[in-house]
Amino acid sequence: MSKINIVIVDDDLDILEFVGYNLSKEGFHVTKCPDAKSALDSCRMSPPDLLILDIMLPDMDGIELCYKMRNDLGLKEILIVFLSARAEDYSLIAGLNAGADDFIKKPIQPRVLISKVHSLLKRMKRDAPGVGELPSTLKGITIDKSKYVVYKDAEKFYFPKKEFELLALLTSVPERVFTRDEIYNKVWGQHLIVGDRTIDVHIRKLREKLGDAYIQTVKGVGYRFSPNA
Repeated sequence: MSKINIVIVDDDLDILEFVGYNLSKEGFHVTKCPDAKSALDSCRMSPPDLLILDIMLPDMDGIELCYKMRNDLGLKEILIVFLSARAEDYSLIAGLNAGADDFIKKPIQPRVLISKVHSLLKRMKRDAPGVGELPSTLKGITIDKSKYVVYKDAEKFYFPKKEFELLALLTSVPERVFTRDEIYNKVWGQHLIVGDRTIDVHIRKLREKLGDAYIQTVKGVGYRFSPNA
């Protein structure tokens, strides 16, 4: 695991040392940053595999930093996990809207931390697009899995990772209804606990970009992609 690079961002130096120590013991290469600016500079200099990010930072809100990274072509594919003592629903929704891959609640339990990191890295490796995978096109929408790019007619979109994975799943079998459980398991993973509104938030974001007609809600069941809408 020595080739896996992780950046930790927290203004609490005790947490920074605690998380860094536990990840270093697992063989990860760890960079510790006390604020958003130093984290952004570090990521731009050498993009890590994973960013562990506190929501409350002195110079920039962690959610704002997440937005910046998801809109930076050189940083948008980095896995992002938020650390937060705030369990409110709006914090979770804001983080997911910004493009977060997961949350870890404070106080941090080392076993939970390590388990989530390994789980996310395994998913990243498993879900990596194959070399030479051809783009798929459905009624004006082209999905290029090898580049994580979506084209609608002549317009190009760079979606956050989870939005892209959700769209790729729904378009993999047009007109098929994917249940909410299927979507959770295939996009977020069986071991990730997320809020009930997680899928709804991401569906809404896709509709805002592509239009309302393509993705249809089947009440009480799930969602489907309809290229004939």
